[in-house]
Amino acid sequence: MLTATRHFKNAIYEQLGRIGKALASPRRLELLDLLCQGPRTVETLAHEAGQSLANTSQHLQVLRAARLVETEKHGLYVTYRLADEKVCTLYRELRILAEARLHEIHAVTREFFDQRDELEPVDRDALVARVRSGEVTLLDVRPVEEFEAGHIPGAVSVPLEDLESRLADLPHDREVVAYCRGPYCVLSAKAVETLRARGYCAIRMEEGVPDWRARGLPVEVYTKENQS
Repeated sequence: MLTATRHFKNAIYEQLGRIGKALASPRRLELLDLLCQGPRTVETLAHEAGQSLANTSQHLQVLRAARLVETEKHGLYVTYRLADEKVCTLYRELRILAEARLHEIHAVTREFFDQRDELEPVDRDALVARVRSGEVTLLDVRPVEEFEAGHIPGAVSVPLEDLESRLADLPHDREVVAYCRGPYCVLSAKAVETLRARGYCAIRMEEGVPDWRARGLPVEVYTKENQS
């Protein structure tokens, strides 16, 4: 016969297991990574994650059942957002733990970037110094919606798909630092490839806005007041 203590323990760990089960999917982890950048519609999440709309919706429902995400409806569209900033912290800590314990992550990452002419990241301290001194042009190459939800102060929003048409706006006499969603996002790597091919001195920053925020550094949010 189960004791009251065992009933209590079983009930607690069953609830904790709900979070674990919700995270036990590569697809759902990618969706959480995307939502760390800001609220998005189901359609946008499906496009960014390369999934079908039906599969994306199903995965989001699992995350919602575990109360990791919340929804808000605007007309015909449903927008998903993280239920709490701690969800992004949980995802980031999981990523850091995996990087420390699973050598396969380092191997896969190294192979991908080695094939792209060793697109080495710039470390945070060097970036902060260069940005503050005005020595670099800092590009946020994520979609505009993500830039508006939160970006590194001093960054210029140049979504990757607009980069070619915006090259004339970028000075050639300063180093360009591109960043996107974090270490597994390839938008900044593609941006650097394009910039280097056009004669720019360009490097990528491995960290994204969630990493920047987690280190206690300031993040700016777009508002109408900012625009004016």
